[in-house]
Amino acid sequence: MREHLTKVTRKGQITVPIEVRRALGLQEGDNVAVLLEDDGRAILERRPGVVARTAGIFKSGRPPLSPEEEQEEFERGVADDVRRILER
Repeated sequence: MREHLTKVTRKGQITVPIEVRRALGLQEGDNVAVLLEDDGRAILERRPGVVARTAGIFKSGRPPLSPEEEQEEFERGVADDVRRILER
């Protein structure tokens, strides 16, 4: 186990050191769970976003979409909804 130090900002935020981000495969926008142990230790875990967690849950006649493709479809649908609302 290696120690990586960081500081808490006035807003209660911390910067996750690059070595930790690399080890966890964290990228900008990723979800992170902070698990608090009874002894006061905290554990960081990378958690997939809603698109990755729900990829492929609905059955269709076409091949399943990747999480990225599902995200694009979702964003396209939201944009279409906004257009329809603005056209009223």
